[in-house]
Amino acid sequence: MTTAQADTGRTLTTNIPARLDRLPWSRWHWTIVIGLGTVWILDGLEVTVVGNIASRLSEPGSGLSISSGQVTGIAAALYVAGACLGALFWGRLTDKWGRKKLFMITLAVYLAATALTSVAFDSWWFFLFRFLTGFGIGGEYAAINSAIDELIPAQYRGRVDLMINGSFWLGAVGGSLLSIVALNTDIFAKDVGWRLTFALGAVLAFVILLVRRHVPESPRWLLIHGRDEEAERIVSSIEQRVEAERDGEPLPRPEGEITIHQRRSVTFVEIARTVFSDYRRRSVLGFSLFIGQAFLYNAITFGFGAILTTFFDVPTGDTGYYFAVIAIGNFFGPLLLGKLFDTVGRRVMISSTYLLSGLLLFGTAWLFDQGSLSAGTLTACWCAVLFFASAGASSAYLTVSEVFPMETRAMSIAFFYALGTAAGGISGPLLFADLTSTGKVGDTVLAFQIGAGLMCAAGLVAAFLAVRAERRSLEDIAKPLTAST
Repeated sequence: MTTAQADTGRTLTTNIPARLDRLPWSRWHWTIVIGLGTVWILDGLEVTVVGNIASRLSEPGSGLSISSGQVTGIAAALYVAGACLGALFWGRLTDKWGRKKLFMITLAVYLAATALTSVAFDSWWFFLFRFLTGFGIGGEYAAINSAIDELIPAQYRGRVDLMINGSFWLGAVGGSLLSIVALNTDIFAKDVGWRLTFALGAVLAFVILLVRRHVPESPRWLLIHGRDEEAERIVSSIEQRVEAERDGEPLPRPEGEITIHQRRSVTFVEIARTVFSDYRRRSVLGFSLFIGQAFLYNAITFGFGAILTTFFDVPTGDTGYYFAVIAIGNFFGPLLLGKLFDTVGRRVMISSTYLLSGLLLFGTAWLFDQGSLSAGTLTACWCAVLFFASAGASSAYLTVSEVFPMETRAMSIAFFYALGTAAGGISGPLLFADLTSTGKVGDTVLAFQIGAGLMCAAGLVAAFLAVRAERRSLEDIAKPLTAST
């Protein structure tokens, strides 16, 4: 590593990014996955539990004066609004203050808000802390995805990112099953069971917080912000741990160096120009991917319970089992297909998962319209659709976290996450809830077709614009703004 003085700060030539990318997989990398990635399980748990316990909260004796519609309407909207605002607020600070500081703060916000939700005594208290829970989760997306991409070796980045984002659905499975237990009045009183579900989320967050203390700051971020000595210590420590696992076998030689002009901050003007001018095609790609997956998921998940009860006479209390099944399909998509994003490549896999899920949903809509499906076969069709859609949706997060320069990474993730979440949480309910609640086959078919059409459109955009980022260094995919030309 060499340095020189520049007018705006030191000029540094380093091979630290190459040293991180050439590392073989190790127990240290599993520490990163567990410490940073498991928070999506909590997000899935949160979202699913609230939807499933809405009816219990509205009953006399629950301890809250609130209606089921307020839980799934106002509280859900506030959670979404909090997530969007939190992503943008914390995303900017993640690029400015560092990955570690923010992924500790945002998890602490989530932990506190969830714990305080469990002791809600009035509807306004419940609404306030649902908003703050979302505010913490939104910040997690920016901080966590930035840190993961910058710490995981290039050859594993795709599959790890997909697996972590797909773990949301493990939380959804857990939330479905947990709500069944929590709502059983033979086990818990009406005003106790739902509180324990939120308290459990806070306990799990605390455990993750303890593990997360051992996750280091991103050496890439440290380099750019003038803390190269600290970056060197962290990378040397990681190399020593990995070598010890290999019984002293030497690590592969790092290939390539980068020269950067260190600086403390990047302005909003530079960020906007980079994302919307210099990388305009990649922004179109990110926009398309997030909108496509948001509308496909809303086409299925908004009113899925109403579809089962209205058209197939499934008892309301049993819909959680069906949701658990499609959640499992969602998890296995990224888990089983993730490696292909690093081997076959991003462009082929992103476009094919989007197109396949869209075409399968068109097929499901046709079968539904023909009256050829039962509750079980419809759920099987949804599983097939979401197996591919989940891998595609996870790749949307992967895409926006790796195709923009280092200095704008967290803010880019935050922007597209907020965009997709707003589309799914605002436009989705307005459009799909009405269509799937009418009890008319044609309206539900139309909802499926809208989601499928937008997913296919995003797949076509990806076929032309997706970046071949597989096994490439982040600095090669998008040169840092501080890099020497």
